[in-house]
Amino acid sequence: MNSKNFTSRTSSGLSQQLKIVGCIFVLITAIEIINLLTGRALNHFGNIPRYIPGLIGVLTGPFLHGSLSHYLSNIIPLCVLSFLMLQYGNKRFFGVTFFCIILTGLLVWLFGRSASHIGASSVIYSYFGFLLLAGFLSRKFKLILISLLVAFFYGGLIFGVLPARTFVSWEGHLFGFISGLIAARLWAKNVP
Repeated sequence: MNSKNFTSRTSSGLSQQLKIVGCIFVLITAIEIINLLTGRALNHFGNIPRYIPGLIGVLTGPFLHGSLSHYLSNIIPLCVLSFLMLQYGNKRFFGVTFFCIILTGLLVWLFGRSASHIGASSVIYSYFGFLLLAGFLSRKFKLILISLLVAFFYGGLIFGVLPARTFVSWEGHLFGFISGLIAARLWAKNVP
């Protein structure tokens, strides 16, 4: 492979990764604007534990936020960690994301407090758990470096799995983190 072909393939990969992150940003922001303009009407679609109609929240809860500050506190880490997740490949990124949303949502639905659990932080914690462990399991220098950087810059997230504030879904954080670790064990090896 000549260097020109390698360079164009690398920049194409980066361009595609940035487009995916941009789409995530636009999607979450559009939902936030609609939710804001409707007086948070969409929050009825949150994950409500042990309530059969609340099961829809397994899929919809991570896309909703309780306030503008809630959205703002999640959107940047979500985009940064999404970009780092994409270093494992697009297919793995989407597979791990879907797996973690479903597993986290079901665990919250089964074991969470009786409340409406919403917010992208459950996905953020899934990515956090995956990225912490996956680099070491992959044994690839670039991915180990990502694990170390995530530990350094986002290591404080670990305290979010503790029941500190009543209005925060620490269950979403805890089960998201566990889901990410499980996903790392399942899919971190054999990274192309």
